[in-house]
Amino acid sequence: MSAPEIDRLIELLAKLPGLGPRSARRVALHLIKRPAQLMTPLADAMASAARAISTCRICGNVDTSDPCRICTHPERDVSLICVVEDVADLWAIERTGVFRGRYHVLGGTLSALDGVNPEDLNIGKLVARAGETEVQEVILATNATVAGQTTAHYIMERLASSGVKVSRLAHGVPVGGELDYLDDGTLTAAMKSRRTL
Repeated sequence: MSAPEIDRLIELLAKLPGLGPRSARRVALHLIKRPAQLMTPLADAMASAARAISTCRICGNVDTSDPCRICTHPERDVSLICVVEDVADLWAIERTGVFRGRYHVLGGTLSALDGVNPEDLNIGKLVARAGETEVQEVILATNATVAGQTTAHYIMERLASSGVKVSRLAHGVPVGGELDYLDDGTLTAAMKSRRTL
């Protein structure tokens, strides 16, 4: 038997990705044992973030400013838009430091089974952005899943008349990967996406 406040803390922690009920109990206990060093600063940081963070009205990124820092950065290439499913995908690409254009977050993928239609995603805004004169290329960086491929195909069709170049991230053998350990789908995609050296 524990206090309702502790039960609530565990219940909320268990909703985080990668944490089940047992892991949530361990995290809660760790926080409870260090209230001054962890629990209070974490609670303050979460409250501050909840007040300050908003969604960028242009691209869908999360930031403390709207438009976000990426959309307003003067050194970003306005001719390139990289389309991602989720903010986590945007952060992953940003971590590499290889892309210096702008982004567009869809907010998910098309899925007839889950009832996710084009109107439920940020596709209309993407089509409008692609029609702007400075935009020359839209890079589709959706996941290599059935839903990701379906979404990319739908977007390609919607952008066909825009005159903008539409490209797709390469799929296939990862750097450092060994062919013997790859699944058939990855090998097939790699073979179909081969290029001349």
